[in-house]
Amino acid sequence: MCTAATYQTRDFYMGRTLDYEFSYGDQITVTPRNYPFSFLHMPSLSHHYAMIGMACVMDDYPLYYEAFNEKGLGIAGLNFVGNAVYFDPKPEKDNIAQFELIPWILGTCASLAEAKESLSRINLISTPFKENLPLAQLHWIIADASGAITVESTADGLHVYDNPVGVLTNNPPFPMQMFSLNNYLHLSPKQPANTFSNQLDLSTYSRGMGGLGLPGDLSSASRFARVAFVKQNSISGNSETESVSQFFHILNSVDQQRGCCEVADGKYEITLYTSCCNATRGIYYYTTYDNHQISAVDMHRENLDGETLRCFAPVTGEQIHMQNDNTPGK
Repeated sequence: MCTAATYQTRDFYMGRTLDYEFSYGDQITVTPRNYPFSFLHMPSLSHHYAMIGMACVMDDYPLYYEAFNEKGLGIAGLNFVGNAVYFDPKPEKDNIAQFELIPWILGTCASLAEAKESLSRINLISTPFKENLPLAQLHWIIADASGAITVESTADGLHVYDNPVGVLTNNPPFPMQMFSLNNYLHLSPKQPANTFSNQLDLSTYSRGMGGLGLPGDLSSASRFARVAFVKQNSISGNSETESVSQFFHILNSVDQQRGCCEVADGKYEITLYTSCCNATRGIYYYTTYDNHQISAVDMHRENLDGETLRCFAPVTGEQIHMQNDNTPGK
């Protein structure tokens, strides 16, 4: 279960939470322009746009959970179990395996408009990365500074939806998620007036009652509504520090704590990491469950004309700044 969002201040930001009960050995991975991408049914890409994101690297291949290219286009894949359907290859289509979608789009498209055009030719095929690996059932949010779309491959084909809230979680399908926001049209950051009855003297008894009724559980539908509300009403300055800090506050509204989501006996889903990429500048920020301090990798400090992946293990272990009487700068 995961949550992705976009955010615009002076620059364009996009990121996600990855919620699961264990890690596959995720690494922040920079793929340079000349890393050779091979595809099952499409021509190889010997030269493409550089990209950065969180990936599980297997056999020197970056299986990206989310990534962003040097042109400011980003993609995040989220679980869509029970609804995602992939197909056999079709000769008239660009046949792309689900694990190939992120490198194909980010490697060849410089904008959301180009991604939409590419998606009009794509058929997502049902071939896993390896026979012994399960075929991930996913849908995707793709975005740049111009807007966002949701991509879902279901039994009746590939669908591309405009995503006006710039948010995605898991099930149900995206049109149902958007429709469900009608249930919360009364919410406001302002304190409510009494519209219940003019015969009763009702008044607010606490701050924050404009948001009364906003769901607080960990289901994907509730997380969608909560992050959509928080994001739409979020205010920050335009500086990098203010923007990044605010983005993490937005996604922290759906943080999953160990013990609250039991997926099997003694196994608990947690927010393994939260990411925020300044897609405009190519800086990937993240926190992990055991480290709330924000860490970052700047793709433009790497050799983007190289041919090999550059991988960084996430920083784990809580970083606590201790302040005592004898600490400089107290």
